[in-house]
Amino acid sequence: MVQYKWVALSNTTLGVLMASINSTIVLISLPAIFRGIGLNPFLGSSFQYLLWILMGYMMVTAVLLVTFGRLSDIFGRVRLFNLGFLVFTIGSILLYFTPGRGDTAGLELILFRMVQAVGASFLFANSAAIITDSFPANERGKAMGLNQIAALAGSLIGLILGGILATIYWRDVFLVSVPVGVIGTIWSYAKLKETSSRHTRQKLDIPGNIAFAGGLTLILLGVTYGLMPYNGSSMGWGNPYVMGSMGVGVIMLIAFFFIETVVEQPMFNLSLFRNRSFATGSFASMLQSMGMGGLMFMIIILLQGIWLPLHGYSYSSVPFWAGIYTIPMMLGFVVFGPVSGALSDKIGARLISTVGLIISAIAFLLLATLPYNFAYVPFALMLFMMGSGMGMFAAPNITAVMNSVEPQLRGVASGMRATLQNTGQTVSMGIFFTIVLVYLTRLLPGSFGPALSTAGAPVLIPIFDKLPPTSALFSAFLGYNPVGTILSNPALSALSTLIPGSVKVTLEGKTWFPTSLASSFMTSLRMAFIAGFFIFIVGAILSALRGKRVIFGEGHEVVNKEKAEAVSVTPANSSKAEEVKS
Repeated sequence: MVQYKWVALSNTTLGVLMASINSTIVLISLPAIFRGIGLNPFLGSSFQYLLWILMGYMMVTAVLLVTFGRLSDIFGRVRLFNLGFLVFTIGSILLYFTPGRGDTAGLELILFRMVQAVGASFLFANSAAIITDSFPANERGKAMGLNQIAALAGSLIGLILGGILATIYWRDVFLVSVPVGVIGTIWSYAKLKETSSRHTRQKLDIPGNIAFAGGLTLILLGVTYGLMPYNGSSMGWGNPYVMGSMGVGVIMLIAFFFIETVVEQPMFNLSLFRNRSFATGSFASMLQSMGMGGLMFMIIILLQGIWLPLHGYSYSSVPFWAGIYTIPMMLGFVVFGPVSGALSDKIGARLISTVGLIISAIAFLLLATLPYNFAYVPFALMLFMMGSGMGMFAAPNITAVMNSVEPQLRGVASGMRATLQNTGQTVSMGIFFTIVLVYLTRLLPGSFGPALSTAGAPVLIPIFDKLPPTSALFSAFLGYNPVGTILSNPALSALSTLIPGSVKVTLEGKTWFPTSLASSFMTSLRMAFIAGFFIFIVGAILSALRGKRVIFGEGHEVVNKEKAEAVSVTPANSSKAEEVKS
């Protein structure tokens, strides 16, 4: 008979895999989705749909994770994990049957993605806690390694799967989650059982929930709308509503921390941040997620907008191939994730996790040296290096974080850790897109003039000099033929007749626009990669400062062979932590 711990691991890993795939599957399939619902990507209103379809999912999970982790400590982690599977499946079905067209369909997609995100929040908030409850301390690193492979591999599989399904039918991008969700829901309700220590008499912290959810929502809303053009500017950071939203959000979060110090039963257990291992590991995870989220967006834009068209791939096929060419990063994670997780069971997380982030930081620097028309093999090796470092960091770090908290607090601890991680991924879009747009705003106006003159279309220079950076980035991101889309604008029909047919063929070909954009874009991208390097270095410093290895056991023996020290924990003293120097 299969031991229950493997049942718990396989079920939670399936849930995390499904939720992670759906966090990125639309990233690669947006061109097909926009065409399917009839949205013109070059309309000014369309950029907000792109941001919300991508960021709404991450925003909802970031806001709800702590609350759901707290609810799980009260009502049972398995019960709410099962509910997450069910809600996620319902959201996937709704997305498949999206009935509207145009702007209406865009709003429906955003809403249904948020339903998915509610289910994903239950899954993310509880998976690590359920694994920690089910495995003995000396096997948790290995279990977390397998689970974290699903988390990151799911993000990368989403890119590949989205590219494949988008070439078939855009609704299949959402349908793929339905059978997995149905099977996972039935399996979790049938097989998972509650083994957690629970606070059955606790109540929800209503003021704290309102202040936290409201503050974080307003800040993330500000980040989202800060990326949108405003009043002639390429971005909206000067928009009074953006500044007001972020200012009120910060005030609400400050108020939240005061509330948590005075309420009888706070939702956010601030005492956990006095736990050095929990605090440093959680914030290192946030920084890792921040760098990793930005990396995936930038790599996809680079491949779809520049490199693939220059190497002969049609604009309609670049989303699929962009997913294929990111496989080395997934391979690096798959190779080093379980190995580092198992090794951390013996020697602890500090060394492995810190080295992993340093390796990934170096990969960022190497990526910053690439020319726009790079050879694929060195690029693939850099992606493999990046994935390897992430694999070395992820499993040991999350194991150390979850081992360091008492059993009855694992739900809220898992929610707090996942909230920081998801917030980092959401904020990463704001950071990396802002860096790229700032440099494109400065460099783009002079990029197209010489190229248009050489091609024989100087009449288009005023049009291209006024091309908003968001439109250039949007076209690269979505894999559209940018010049063809621009010239199809009815307002430019008279101007378009002045351009000879042979010149149009050149401008609408696979190489003219990427070559003209490349110099400005690569300068912007290098700045983003350098920012990623510093983000990872700060994360590595936090990882190195995590201190002693701390494990809360429940009747298990913890052995550190390096120090030849064994500590036996019995049920009578199971709430006492063992500190093992590593």
